[in-house]
Amino acid sequence: MERKNAWKDYSAKDEKAIEALAAGYIDFISECKTERECTARAIELAREAGYISLDEARAAGTQLKAGARVYAESFGKTVVLVQLGKRPIEDGMNILGAHVDSPRLDIKQNPLYESNDFALLDTHYYGGIKKYQWVTLPLALHGVVVRKDGKTITVNIGEAEGDPVFCITDLLPHLGAEQMKKDAATVIEGEALDLLVGSRPLVVSESAAKKAKEGTPEAIAAKEPVRAQILKLLQDKYGIEEEDFLSAELEVVPAGRARNCGLDNSMVLGYGQDDRVCAYTSLMAQLEAGKLDRTAVCVLVDKEEIGSVGATGMTSMFFENTIAEIMALAGEAGDLPLRRALANSHMLSSDVSAAFDPQFASAFEAKNTAFFGRGLVFNKFTGSRGKSGSNDANAEYVAKIRGIMEAGKVAYQTAELGRVDLGGGGTIAYVLAKYGMNVIDSGVAVLSMHSPCEVTSKADIYEAKKGYTAFLKFA
Repeated sequence: MERKNAWKDYSAKDEKAIEALAAGYIDFISECKTERECTARAIELAREAGYISLDEARAAGTQLKAGARVYAESFGKTVVLVQLGKRPIEDGMNILGAHVDSPRLDIKQNPLYESNDFALLDTHYYGGIKKYQWVTLPLALHGVVVRKDGKTITVNIGEAEGDPVFCITDLLPHLGAEQMKKDAATVIEGEALDLLVGSRPLVVSESAAKKAKEGTPEAIAAKEPVRAQILKLLQDKYGIEEEDFLSAELEVVPAGRARNCGLDNSMVLGYGQDDRVCAYTSLMAQLEAGKLDRTAVCVLVDKEEIGSVGATGMTSMFFENTIAEIMALAGEAGDLPLRRALANSHMLSSDVSAAFDPQFASAFEAKNTAFFGRGLVFNKFTGSRGKSGSNDANAEYVAKIRGIMEAGKVAYQTAELGRVDLGGGGTIAYVLAKYGMNVIDSGVAVLSMHSPCEVTSKADIYEAKKGYTAFLKFA
């Protein structure tokens, strides 16, 4: 059952739509490299599309009716968007769920140190990465620092023209004989992923040093002049003291914009496409939805890469509580109607799949693998080896999804995540399945997944948007 390459059937109109969608997507992943940035942009776009916050609706006592558009966010890292349909919410919702966190390096709480005239920031990697891929790249710092007085300072260094960038160093091959004997997992150790941030000492006169208050950059300069210089720059430019790292969330990500890839411009190369390619296409489908029979929901969630844990992960009560609040404003309050609504819902767990890579063909079983250009990917199950940790969609739901894709004229394919017994993976599907709703994994095929620069096909991005639109309309 080999699937046809979607590019072969595109009209000039399709190709124009593909490029327009890809341009917006490239902007999104270039400008939104953290879960906070993705959530903020989603809310901005939602408000432009007529959504109001749940807090606003509740405060005003707004009665929600068919067509109403409401959103709720959790700690600036997770957002739920809901458009009410004609039917009662109790009859079930059509839910698109994607995650907006991506593998990266996080700055530790006590990170800044000086070593041999270099200033460095200590990091702790987040999610599954190949550590050796993160050395010798231009890197940027994104995030927030919250001071004791409650003021939040937004940090974005390394993206604007003229900004400095950062890097993690590696050993030159001339001296790397011992290093090259290590396996790939240990050739760069986790504690060696320290960010190089400076090498210039703070010069302080002897008299100024004597007058300096303990703990100030001028006082520190006597023993650690390069670290002192970094502290002074942070104070002067951002009003940040060293202790403010304790209440900071700073993420190290690849610097620079996503780009068109290939001589034919058929692909997108950029950071964070797992899972922002599904987040963006799900968001666009939700925002552009017309009148709907069933209520449409788009969930963009944090913490998937580390198990969907925490207050902003899918396993929190935030999603359930949000739906309960919306049902109350729609005149459907009560625990039993909520339980029925969740159980009667249909969901696409919108997450990426591993694309067949001819450079590593042995990792895949070709008959059950996702290929570039063949459309939206459905994974009936994920998990590892004996389907461990998987949500395995039932046959009836898979049949329903097939009908929806055909009704929407969507190019789609089915796949597993690599060869049996080789590895595996998971998504947020199992979390929503606990309510008894129908859930299946769907998304875009990705090359070099979890690397600093992932690759996707513009055709697959286009078909994902079409597929998510069809799902909200017909499921």
